[in-house]
Amino acid sequence: MKRITETESLHINLENKSVNELLLGINQEDKKVALAVEKEITSIENLVNQIVKKMKAGGRLFYLGAGTSGRLGVVDASECPPTFGVEHGLVVGIMAGGDQAIRKAVEFAEDDINQGWKDLQGYNITKNDVVIGIAASGTTPYVIGALEKCNIEGIITGGITCNPGSPLSQVASYPIVPIVGPEFVTGSTRMKSGTAQKLVLNMISTTVMIKLGKVKGNRMVDMQLSNDKLVDRGTKMVQDQTGLSYEKSKELLLKFGSVRKAVESL
Repeated sequence: MKRITETESLHINLENKSVNELLLGINQEDKKVALAVEKEITSIENLVNQIVKKMKAGGRLFYLGAGTSGRLGVVDASECPPTFGVEHGLVVGIMAGGDQAIRKAVEFAEDDINQGWKDLQGYNITKNDVVIGIAASGTTPYVIGALEKCNIEGIITGGITCNPGSPLSQVASYPIVPIVGPEFVTGSTRMKSGTAQKLVLNMISTTVMIKLGKVKGNRMVDMQLSNDKLVDRGTKMVQDQTGLSYEKSKELLLKFGSVRKAVESL
């Protein structure tokens, strides 16, 4: 299998380029990412529809990956509770090597074909859940092995990879394959591939949460009030929807704990 993510960069002699030339080159490559993701909209839509259906039936969403891919999954999952007010554990990010691997690489953790499934079993995974494997190369054993087992157990699987025809794109029931081409630094998939994965994850989680009713209009009405900035934002949202003064809106917001509940109290 030809790995596009490992092919030679289109930019040469990087060490001889000026800072400006390097930045322009990186930006030139980054411009290709959104267009590659756009071509996968239908694939993303098909997976999102399955996730929404399963979550409405009480299921959860799992992201599974290693290295940069795993970290991106953990980031997206961890941002769902504060952004949308959902409980921790509704969206779960799991990465090879465990939480310690978020900050420091754990050698060979991604090479264990059985560990991904073992990690999922720690969450008592069921057929109501959906598992998305994330791997730029599409060949990570930790991810492939887990998805293969999920398929056997009747659990819906998605995959995000940047290599067409990869094992991940073949094993996932709902593969998403934004083809971003060679990286600026050959093989450095934390760059364009990572950006593409981040965009796709944003699209998945945000669209799912909107369809679950966690956004009203275009506002995060269930966001957690975890700092002064968010309290201020929430207060203004209550103010906009009720016509009350800033002070009264803030009082209601703090009393009921969310924009939604504060507005509904009236």
